[in-house]
Amino acid sequence: MVLSRPRAIHLVTDMKLKNANFSFEIQAQQGRARAGVFHTPHGEILTPVFAPVGTQASVKAITPAQLNEMGASLILANTYHLFLRPGDDLVAEMGGLHSFMNWPRPILTDSGGFQVFSLADSRKIDQDGVTFKSHIDGSLQRLTPEKSIEIQENLGADIIMAFDECAPPDDRAYNQRATARTHAWAERCLAARKRPDQALFGIVQGGVFADLRQQSAEFIASLGFPGHAIGGLSVGETKEEMNAMLEVVEAVLPQDKPRYLMGVGAPVDLVNGVLRGVDIFDCVLPTRLARHNAALTRTRRLNLVNAAYARDEHPIDESCACYTCQHFSRAYLRHLIVAREMLSATLLSIHNLHTLLQLTRDMRQAILEGRFDQFADEFFQQLAASPDEAQREPADEPL
Repeated sequence: MVLSRPRAIHLVTDMKLKNANFSFEIQAQQGRARAGVFHTPHGEILTPVFAPVGTQASVKAITPAQLNEMGASLILANTYHLFLRPGDDLVAEMGGLHSFMNWPRPILTDSGGFQVFSLADSRKIDQDGVTFKSHIDGSLQRLTPEKSIEIQENLGADIIMAFDECAPPDDRAYNQRATARTHAWAERCLAARKRPDQALFGIVQGGVFADLRQQSAEFIASLGFPGHAIGGLSVGETKEEMNAMLEVVEAVLPQDKPRYLMGVGAPVDLVNGVLRGVDIFDCVLPTRLARHNAALTRTRRLNLVNAAYARDEHPIDESCACYTCQHFSRAYLRHLIVAREMLSATLLSIHNLHTLLQLTRDMRQAILEGRFDQFADEFFQQLAASPDEAQREPADEPL
């Protein structure tokens, strides 16, 4: 479903938010789509932007040099996993994530909430926090809003998240309880933070219920966070439901602060998100698909294990400028997959990440040039005309 969009472009010069070492500027806007710059201590983030996911301080199968080569400006690391291994104290001792993983650009860490709450059979929630069993050794662990902030301050990311509760999207009673808890925990996270060189984002919850989403967006916006995240989407609801919730939230959240849609990364969702005012995206999808032999283009997925590619001399995408497409054929990539060579995951990850990074760069440029309406229309026309060889998602893995 394509959102109806005004045709006018509005240049914005006075929308700026300052918070310690951070500021957000909207450079151009077309309809609800925005092109901006988020200034951080480790450099500028040009928005819209896609952030590759480095769950355990490593983007799977990819080196920091390769990320830099493909133009990544922001990566995400996982609080839950790094708390359990190697430990946030050790990361702090090693100089923080930037030094530990040798990544000089901005980093975002999640709060650990999504991972904890996905452990449905081994966690217990109360008003103070969550007790859960480590997936590594079964030991009992405890996360509270204060502990999540402490861990993230030890990790040292530029952007950190408030501790929240992610509920099943269509359970209204659960979402009412989880949203109220998320709000209380957001206030505690604000009170607990000590580092002025980190931007703490609040998280909007509420499932697929418009009234809960509106109430959550209003409450979280009232707390004065320098940016806002939208959680609890792309977790089983339909794309129509997700887009409807984005429209509810967009109408409430402040225009002069960045908006981050958590865990969303399919090309169609990036375009629909930008149409609805989203600035920042992250997802494990591109590297996960690569490890399951799938290549992304903007409008389809190719399952390269298929025999049809055994003698295919073409690159994955003729129009793609990534290292993989400039040097290797589909036939070679299929050979690597069949031979179980690790290089297949690296080459496919390079291509898939480049595809999403370039898509967000192209959307940004289209907004700046006042032609995003045309860009989005052409994208959806191409999407409708492109069959997809791999509609089914790969098996779930730890995020």
